[in-house]
Amino acid sequence: MWDGGVDDGDADIDWAAVEVEAAGGVFAGGFDDDDDGATGEAAPVVETRQTGSRRAPQERQLKERQPGERAAARKPVGGKSIAAPGQKARIRAETSEALATGVQTLIVEPDEADMRLDRFLTARFPQLAFTHIQRIVRKGELRVDGGRVKPNDRLKAGQSVRIPPLKLTEARPTGRTPRQDEDDAAYLRSLILYEDKDLMVLNKPMGLAVQGGSGTHRHVDGMLESMRDKAGQKPRLVHRLDKDTAGCLVIAKTRLAAATLGKSFRSRVTRKIYWALVAGVPRVKQGRISTYIAKEEDPDGESRMGVAQHGDDGASHAVTYYALVENSAQKVSWVSLKPVTGRTHQLRVHTAHMGHPIVGDPKYFNVENWELPGGIQKKLHLLARRIIIPHPRDGRPIDVTAPLPPHMAQTWNLLGFDASRYDPIVESPEE
Repeated sequence: MWDGGVDDGDADIDWAAVEVEAAGGVFAGGFDDDDDGATGEAAPVVETRQTGSRRAPQERQLKERQPGERAAARKPVGGKSIAAPGQKARIRAETSEALATGVQTLIVEPDEADMRLDRFLTARFPQLAFTHIQRIVRKGELRVDGGRVKPNDRLKAGQSVRIPPLKLTEARPTGRTPRQDEDDAAYLRSLILYEDKDLMVLNKPMGLAVQGGSGTHRHVDGMLESMRDKAGQKPRLVHRLDKDTAGCLVIAKTRLAAATLGKSFRSRVTRKIYWALVAGVPRVKQGRISTYIAKEEDPDGESRMGVAQHGDDGASHAVTYYALVENSAQKVSWVSLKPVTGRTHQLRVHTAHMGHPIVGDPKYFNVENWELPGGIQKKLHLLARRIIIPHPRDGRPIDVTAPLPPHMAQTWNLLGFDASRYDPIVESPEE
């Protein structure tokens, strides 16, 4: 059983839990002990570091293909490209077919491996309407290695993609100006916590959406248009954060990095730690929350996520580890959270399900007759504090920490919380 009262943080921690059946899920935790008393210096502004990998590095580094370089061609001293054996015949056949019927056959390049089919088509044909992509796939007009596919199927390097005659729309004006590009690029650079030639980690502020939507015009994905490289390649989102969640957001600079980093998130190799301020004090200081989560409607008809039962329509399993770091007058608590899965609104749903919703959450805060302590802003107190992810080239872990956003820093100062103290969540299991 995990004893949460260790001062030095070095004692062995047993996360094997006493499981208590809860409606729709399992709540499990350790003993109800005092939290640790370790303290440190003033809160750091930004911590960014690379650590030694726990896993053996990949045996071979991936070489990024330069713009214009083709896999199957080689250049002699004279400067003319000589096609590999059989390539000339294949190119002639493909060209003849395309001219006669409008049909094209594309080969998936290594740096396009693991891309979703719809994103592959969007990248190859920026002027192709998304609705047209859905239609030609649904009707079976587009084939991969001769077989029918779905828009979200992922491609493998070397696969053959048969493209029917396309209806390309004219490029729509983006409405962006050079001044806007300059301003957006400067703003995004001011948010960078870590950067190299393959990826960057941004400190996303609260209130900035990651992607566009109804009524959302300013968002990270749109601003990334200002950071296209010389080859016209736009940095890509690898994951998402809620609009009102601040902290670490990973951006890939190349298609290869996007595919590799995306695989790290899907395989749960990436480790994420969040900080939150919640109402009340969890009776069990450290534990594991395991439920099913599905989309539902609240009494006002608004869509939201909620705890569901196994087998319910659209229900997905969600697991979160949590640890109480400190509390203030039994009124509010600083908790550290480590999601094992990555469901929509998972942490917000799980803390509310535990009976301790996140302070400032307009959608899931469910404590009646609860008053916000004086001096604390009514904003979502949730921070994507730290992320550890294997580098897409060599597997070395990139370890990045984000500072508290202004409204949470104000709350931490008001309550006397020390952001540099030991975080017990680092000892929790990975699954």
